[in-house]
Amino acid sequence: MEESYEVREGVLIVGLGHELDDHCATRIRLKTDEWILEGGIQGILFDFSETVFMDSSGIGMIIGRYKKMKARGGFVGVAGVGRNINRIMEISGLYKIIEVFEIQK
Repeated sequence: MEESYEVREGVLIVGLGHELDDHCATRIRLKTDEWILEGGIQGILFDFSETVFMDSSGIGMIIGRYKKMKARGGFVGVAGVGRNINRIMEISGLYKIIEVFEIQK
């Protein structure tokens, strides 16, 4: 599955694919930045429900979106984080700057 994008009440929900590697992270970074520049986005929620792999480029992409949204008074969160991705989030310290949410489908 490739990523998906949906806006709900000013929050951009990015459904991530099976893997979040350098190639995917670059594509997602560019697309989310387009949404941010269009305006009206108050937060970004990355949905990891389908994701089983993430490398350091995924971490960097999330941190970059966090910095952009924080500068605009917004937030970045994650949802649907599985065991493997959770471990990466903990070790990297991402949970110190991002919130964990549940997505209502």
